[in-house]
Amino acid sequence: MQLGSRDAFTRMGTLGIEEEFYIVDADGRPTSGIDDLVYGRDPPPEVPEGFDHELFKCTIEAQTELIEDPSNAADALSTVRSALVDHAAADDYRIAAAGLHPAAKWRELEHAEKPRYQAQLDRIQYPQHRNITAGLHVHVGVDDADKAVWIANRLRWHAPVLLALSANSPFWDGFDTGLASARAKVFENLPNTGIPSAFDDFDAFQRYERRMVELGSIEDRGELWFDVRPHTGHGTVEVRAPDAQRDPAITLALTEYVHALVVDYAERYADGESLPSLRRELLDENKWRAIRHGHDASFITRDATETVSLGEVVADECDRLGIDGIQTVYDRESGAQRQRRLRADEGLDALCADLVLSP
Repeated sequence: MQLGSRDAFTRMGTLGIEEEFYIVDADGRPTSGIDDLVYGRDPPPEVPEGFDHELFKCTIEAQTELIEDPSNAADALSTVRSALVDHAAADDYRIAAAGLHPAAKWRELEHAEKPRYQAQLDRIQYPQHRNITAGLHVHVGVDDADKAVWIANRLRWHAPVLLALSANSPFWDGFDTGLASARAKVFENLPNTGIPSAFDDFDAFQRYERRMVELGSIEDRGELWFDVRPHTGHGTVEVRAPDAQRDPAITLALTEYVHALVVDYAERYADGESLPSLRRELLDENKWRAIRHGHDASFITRDATETVSLGEVVADECDRLGIDGIQTVYDRESGAQRQRRLRADEGLDALCADLVLSP
């Protein structure tokens, strides 16, 4: 039984970035390359731990090393991305990034043979069979387990904001969904996803985590796929809301925002501050607004008295937290808008080419 403990929460403010990507051929179309890239040969020296499986043979995950100093995040991300691109190129593959690949048709693509994923496919069936999604996960270290749960509770309001900023998946199974992030809607059809309920403290979260394993609902803690969660193995708060990104500058801006939020809430926890908390149903409404509208979304405020636009949230957060990356992300064309424009103006081939990471 894989469960974590309080003892994992020892360091404050460290970073880890996990990105899910698509393995594509020379034409930018998803192809089954996981066996070659994960098993076929040794990993590159820059990433000694190698790259990890995802559910489909055309999807792969890359993780940075533990980043002790957040100012080193750009270098760490560049190192792992470059290593993955070069590793794939050695077998004539390329790497592409989006929340959903616009040319991917899940019925035509192979699932990974790893026993963990085969067990999930057998247990979950249809929702997992079509789960050809790719996300961005950001870990921030927290030095106290109860503090981590307190912070995760409060980050729930910010998860839709991060999703709206990152929205980069308008196309699903070959058609335009009308959504900014179809990935989020596809993924939340799985069990144990979406925005979780709040937990009173770490003991309450651990009881839930343990009960889910003991009752056979999940195999291990890693199958609690919520948009934000305390990670009881790494000793972090993990935010899993955003779509994957081709442009590393967007990944870094979202990471900067998550890190700043966790550090800010850690200070508020020390001050004993309490904040109003929306019902989960209203948080779900905010997530739906992000899924549907992306950069054009507005959100129900914490006190549930009014709505505030994403632009207003971004301006206020940048001023409050002393950051600027998400303002740049908001001011530019969103990933969903860019994908739609490229497909309409230049066609699917040009869109697929645009999603490929540069060498």
